[in-house]
Amino acid sequence: MRLTRGVLAVAAAALAPALLLTGPAFAAESAPVPVAVTASAAADDPGTPVDEMSEEELRAAIARVLADPDSGRGVEREANEALDGTVEDMREFLKTGYRLAQFEDDRVAIFTILGKADSGRGVIREATEALEAGTPEAARAFLETGYRLAQYEDDRVTLFTILGKPYAGKRVKQEIYELLDAPTPEKLRTWLESGYRLAQAEDDRVAVARMLADPDISDTLRAAAQEVIDGTPEELRYFLETGQYEVDN
Repeated sequence: MRLTRGVLAVAAAALAPALLLTGPAFAAESAPVPVAVTASAAADDPGTPVDEMSEEELRAAIARVLADPDSGRGVEREANEALDGTVEDMREFLKTGYRLAQFEDDRVAIFTILGKADSGRGVIREATEALEAGTPEAARAFLETGYRLAQYEDDRVTLFTILGKPYAGKRVKQEIYELLDAPTPEKLRTWLESGYRLAQAEDDRVAVARMLADPDISDTLRAAAQEVIDGTPEELRYFLETGQYEVDN
């Protein structure tokens, strides 16, 4: 059954409280999700097949899974249950349970991404396709590589959208052109998260300074401009978009 955007939105909204508690943290949309360790890599001897591990080796392998800061609620639950069980329970966790628990956590992570207000069309498309595939491999592939690339696609669209804004100034345009000359997902995401705000503030401060240089502005508008010119990026943008028109001339 194909998942519609409406179904995904409802699911994401319904799961939101749980997702905040159970999903792995995403510092930024473009931040790649660390690759989950495999059962053999978690063991003291990566070359030892799970079926040949001693009880001590099995416990060590599961302990390493639990020590991974990216292990989600599902993995932690299943790993602890395995440790409380028999040797065969631990072996079964490393052979199949870990993969399925990781799938559970990965689905939570994808719904968390879909629930973000700023997830763009590319991210929504790729996340939806990963959920529709319904396999652990598809979910993990999206989180490890697909998310980063889809976010990059959306971020490039955002850059061109910014360039088309009437108030995009010299500094903003210069920095965008520099990004587009040598783009990487990380550079674009960093600029959109922090660089854009500062570049826009620089352009806005120039705009306010030009306003102050106009000898024909009213005394009240001049006073308001002088007050805001050393303000925050948000104060400058508000003044240029709205505040200057609220001044009693």
